[in-house]
Amino acid sequence: MPKYIVITGGVMSGLGKGLLSASIGRLLKACGYTVALTKIDPYLNFDAGTMSPFEHGEVFVLRDGGEVDLDFGHYERFVDIDAKRSHNITTGIVFDKVIRNERKGNYLGKTIQLIPHVTDEIKRRIRDNSKGADISIIELGGTVGDIEGLVFLEAIRQLRGEGALINIHLTFLPVQGIDQKTKPTQHSFIEMRRAGLMPDIMVGRCKDKLRDSTKRKISMFCSVKPEEVISDHNLDNVYTLPLLLYEEQIHKIIQTKLKLDVREPDLGGWKQFTTMYGKGPKVKVGIVGKYARGDTYLSIQEALAHAGVESGVNPELIWIDSEVVEKNPSTLSEIDCMITPGGFGTRGCEGKIAAIRYVRENKIPWLGLCLGFQLAVVEFARNVVGLRGANSTEMSEETKDSVIIPHWEAGHNIMGGTMRLGDKKVVFRQGTEIQKIYGEDTVYERHRHRYGLNPRYVDKLTDAGLVFSSVCPEDGTVETLEIPDQYFIGVQFHPEFQSRPNAPHPLFVNMLEAVKNIGLNSIKDR
Repeated sequence: MPKYIVITGGVMSGLGKGLLSASIGRLLKACGYTVALTKIDPYLNFDAGTMSPFEHGEVFVLRDGGEVDLDFGHYERFVDIDAKRSHNITTGIVFDKVIRNERKGNYLGKTIQLIPHVTDEIKRRIRDNSKGADISIIELGGTVGDIEGLVFLEAIRQLRGEGALINIHLTFLPVQGIDQKTKPTQHSFIEMRRAGLMPDIMVGRCKDKLRDSTKRKISMFCSVKPEEVISDHNLDNVYTLPLLLYEEQIHKIIQTKLKLDVREPDLGGWKQFTTMYGKGPKVKVGIVGKYARGDTYLSIQEALAHAGVESGVNPELIWIDSEVVEKNPSTLSEIDCMITPGGFGTRGCEGKIAAIRYVRENKIPWLGLCLGFQLAVVEFARNVVGLRGANSTEMSEETKDSVIIPHWEAGHNIMGGTMRLGDKKVVFRQGTEIQKIYGEDTVYERHRHRYGLNPRYVDKLTDAGLVFSSVCPEDGTVETLEIPDQYFIGVQFHPEFQSRPNAPHPLFVNMLEAVKNIGLNSIKDR
């Protein structure tokens, strides 16, 4: 039977429960345990697929096509696992299943209630997700006291009676003058007790390291030992959090409370990565998009950080508003390379196209992801082939030259709906730049898009010098493009979702290497 660790939060949201869960998972895996992670989001949405990046940050895509919260990115990067969509539990998913069961008559005419029917479904999903793991970590989104989270807290309370389960509660400690104030933490602890749960470990999210006096005060009011109060203070980079937790000896406390033999983690490789993180000469990486908030492109930031360690450089992200670039492309003159990220909708696309033209003509290393691939086709068709009205039908349904169209109009057989989601097979053409970068003929990459290349324009674009360097054999979709003699690569997939600290993605590594080969200077020096 697996051991359960439930991560809850209080006082306010956005404290970093996902990073805490991932870091604990990293520590326990380094101790030799198999770890499973589940994220509970108490919203009525079925999943994160339709949620605004402005509110919730990026939608992370799993191998099986699950569209989930960005915390899953932390899980996969820190614990080096491939999560499944079943490990994402929302109120919408649970209620949908219970209602469908009721319609089928599975409850034999009983009155359907939150307890036991909804709580039973929550527990069933947690148990299923925990199979095969030594330790199952469950992160409950939101904060204790939220109405929508109460039924999940009740399910966890019931689950506690079925086996070894500990609760780690994360709270915020504000600073007033020089004092670390514990009153919000005390009230959060009381809310947990009202829900029938007694936290086993208290973690204090704070600006500076928790003082011993603060730990003793939390210990007294929250019924834990002083050593069971853990400091989670501000760090230079998130990857040092497992090392901080190790210093706080949380791994020993967890193993003792779960009645496991205490093991020490092997963190040698992790320490080496964090030592090299952010070192080396700065590379200015322009990211041209319509979203201002960094969480929208969180996996791109992390993939660049991983690649920077591998390449011995320090990527500095320069956020560039695509609408500003549309008016003045010379705003790109100081960057060393550029990424055009994915996205949906028309706003900002003309600015992205102008930016792609600028880096193509000035031979600035460029990587286009998903929508970036599509807009590179539009830009090339307009400014090299001469099809001035070329566009994607997502941006203009009336365009004369629709070089980018929905997959179903291109004759591709997209199984399961209109969106290409999750892992797809990508086969590279021999001798192409991208085949050399990967060093393999066939890979699997994660996708999330509805639009792709119009096959009617392949010959015109190819004759003008654009190389289409791979295809998905399952549905015939063109997957990548490149221009010879410069680092100009566009991909229909999202390589950022597969990058890990111990295995940086080669497309990001090679873009930074291309910058090193050219020289770390602005365009005016090239």
